Amino acid sequence: METKKNENQRIIQHDHNKDDLDRRGFLECMAWAGTGMVWTVAGGVLGSTLLPGRARAADGDTDSPASGKMVQRASFSFVQISDSHIGFNKQAINQDVVGTLKEAIARINALPEAPDFVLHTGDLTHLATPDEFDTVNQLLKSVKTSQIFFVPGEHDVTGDNGKYYLDHFGKDTKGQGWYSFDHSGVHFIGLVNVVDIQTNGLGALGKYQIAWLEADLKDRSSDTPIVVFAHIPLWAVYPEWGWGTDDGAQALTYLKRFGSVTVLNGHIHQTMKKVEGRMVFHTAMSTAFPQPEPGKAPKPGPMKVDAGRLHDYLGITDVNFAPGRSSLAIVDSTLG
Repeated sequence: METKKNENQRIIQHDHNKDDLDRRGFLECMAWAGTGMVWTVAGGVLGSTLLPGRARAADGDTDSPASGKMVQRASFSFVQISDSHIGFNKQAINQDVVGTLKEAIARINALPEAPDFVLHTGDLTHLATPDEFDTVNQLLKSVKTSQIFFVPGEHDVTGDNGKYYLDHFGKDTKGQGWYSFDHSGVHFIGLVNVVDIQTNGLGALGKYQIAWLEADLKDRSSDTPIVVFAHIPLWAVYPEWGWGTDDGAQALTYLKRFGSVTVLNGHIHQTMKKVEGRMVFHTAMSTAFPQPEPGKAPKPGPMKVDAGRLHDYLGITDVNFAPGRSSLAIVDSTLG
């Protein structure tokens, strides 16, 4: 692993030949200073640069999939934000989650070019109340982008099994809110793994969603770049704390034949990256509060940090697609 750090920057590259991380390898992958990232998609492979900068995007490229059809893949960017927890209010941690979400939005709007769209990977709210959802909706209207896509977190489905979320943020989706779409030759898949939380805290997709995923991918060329986004990590980050998806490995089997797969998650409120073959896994930081490193506290939950350092643990992920690139690096910067 190579790590270079300059002030508030940290670049992390780590390749794994095994399916699972040992504890040492896991902790080596933790990035505690990271929050702002520009991803570039180059022929299906993602790279990144610091916010508010922008990775140089190559001109649109044309790939030839197995079908023989020519697919035009133009350069573009999108932003991931996660775990806004509107409604959360703890004096010692963060009493102004609206304010820190506004700062994240300002970081997005400071980009030299507006992203094509934004992905919010769940826990928009803290208690899933109508006023919390309304606040999120109003705040996100100020983002300079054409569209925002959502998946729910477990806090968004509290009390009503996600009905309010689906009515307001899950229109035209399948089942409990899963869906897919295509953009400039890249296939995006939004999955829901928070409705049927297991007794050990792990997320779950369920047999119906997994069957839908298999059907959604069945006729797609293996040359198609895939981006999957869900709230709880699809791989076993730290099962002792419920940081993983019980049937995530089964879902990932349908993605192994593709040449480029990127999986974006939230939930754990810290940046972590794993590279496994042609799959890249990345978790985003929260815009509300951090959580402890696995095993460094009795249990997960909002973590108090030194006075004045909260912004070092909060931020966004900005992703750029640029056909023709082949390297991948994760670069994080704080909102501070």
